[in-house]
Amino acid sequence: MLALTVCGGAKAVWTQQPSRPPDTFRNPILFADYSDPDVIRVGNAYYMVSSSFHFSPGIPVLRSYDLVHWTIIGSVLPRLPFAPEYDMPGPHTLTDKISKPVGGTRYAGGVWAPSIRHHNGRFYVYWATIDEGVFMATASDPAGPWSKPVKVIDERMLEDPCPFWDDDGTAWLVHSRHGAGPLILHRMSADGTRVLDKGEVIVEDKANLPVLEGPKFYKRNGWYYIFAPIGGVEKGQQVALRARTIRGPYEWRVVLEQGSTRLEGPHQGGWIETPSGEGWFAHFNSTGAFGRIVHLQPVRWVDDWPIMGRPLPGKTSGEPIMTPPWPKTGHAPTRDRLQDSDEFGAPKLGLQWAWNHNPDDRRWSLSARPGWLRLEAGEAQHLVTARNTLTQVLQGPESGITARIDLSHMADGQRAGLTLFGVRPSWIGAVRERGETHLTLAREGEEQAGPRLTADTIELRAEVGSDQTVRYSYRLGTGGFTPFGDAIPLARFSWWKGSRPALFTFNKRGPSGHIDVDWFHVDHPELNP
Repeated sequence: MLALTVCGGAKAVWTQQPSRPPDTFRNPILFADYSDPDVIRVGNAYYMVSSSFHFSPGIPVLRSYDLVHWTIIGSVLPRLPFAPEYDMPGPHTLTDKISKPVGGTRYAGGVWAPSIRHHNGRFYVYWATIDEGVFMATASDPAGPWSKPVKVIDERMLEDPCPFWDDDGTAWLVHSRHGAGPLILHRMSADGTRVLDKGEVIVEDKANLPVLEGPKFYKRNGWYYIFAPIGGVEKGQQVALRARTIRGPYEWRVVLEQGSTRLEGPHQGGWIETPSGEGWFAHFNSTGAFGRIVHLQPVRWVDDWPIMGRPLPGKTSGEPIMTPPWPKTGHAPTRDRLQDSDEFGAPKLGLQWAWNHNPDDRRWSLSARPGWLRLEAGEAQHLVTARNTLTQVLQGPESGITARIDLSHMADGQRAGLTLFGVRPSWIGAVRERGETHLTLAREGEEQAGPRLTADTIELRAEVGSDQTVRYSYRLGTGGFTPFGDAIPLARFSWWKGSRPALFTFNKRGPSGHIDVDWFHVDHPELNP
């Protein structure tokens, strides 16, 4: 049971009240943008990876022991080394129509739909970048360090790779193409570092399997299975394909669909089994500004076909269950959770943080002023082209985000503050011009000046509602928060990602000025406390 406490009219805090031990849990298990999830079990632990696109570090690795509570343990990619545009190098204009760069960037590029596997005592992650090729990295510990990325296929416009090692050690790779389909199979070297052929199409049926993508390879009871979504991100279904030989031919069934629920497009994810043999499928559901959040459905097998969720009468498929039975993992429920708030007192940034593209490490610091995060302003004309914007995933169904910032070292032309970052972002913060600093609210690049600020520090707050709007407010000194502006709709879907709370600064006149951030606090309800 959850109780809501409001402190000083400003910060909402959700606390757990005594209740009976859970025999069910509530979906989603992650009300946060971990899109295209893939999961595996190794021993008594479960590991998840997801798409990270243009954010750096790339490919977050999450761990759970009960399949319901998850925490971040590391990232596969410390930086995105694939092309200069991931460093946001300058104002030149690119013409690539796939990742739609803006002024020398790789928005919507980067990591698409990674897969994670465990083979011969090592962890493997494979992913595609739509502009550069298919890559892999390996590690003995999923928390890292991971090896430098190896290019497995040097070809653009590929997506969603998944490796598979057969019982005899033969290595295979399946992937799709940009535009979703067909499914292509390659032999790989035993170490999984390169493909050995040009690949062959093993599944293509545009009439019955439209927008076929996100394949995941499995083997069970002598059958080869490919789990893959069809129909697109928002309205699609999950299918299972099976064959007696890895090259096919494959027959298929829909195994998860919306059914009578409100959950549109329940698809794309990974299948795991607990030590007792209980089956589960982690999949995403597209929710607009909150991104693609993660649900968990029970899986049962009938005649060597999976049925996910609640079986639908007269069909071979199931529909999502919002309160499934608690997974029997053999492990007691944990209190693991996604990291969020940060006091900036550690020598490294918390694992929850990711920069918009690769950061300029010369222009940020946790040691210049111990206990504070320093962000130095680089030159940019717009927030979406500003470097060193520091973001984390937005958690729902509602959130409150507050940051305390020292503005005393801002320079003329500088902007700084707290944003809900995405396409056409909004933010609350400060603008310094002609020696004066003014509170400012911006929406889609249009700035609304507020009162002049004379204090060194300010607390900025963003309250995100379940209606996917944000209301901004501020506080000077003690007392309550003062609202600034009306509710602003969040960007519903931004370069394949949901809206993200972020700290930023940039200067329209040149690289000058800095801000120091004392702390960053997040409060939101825990759906499965």
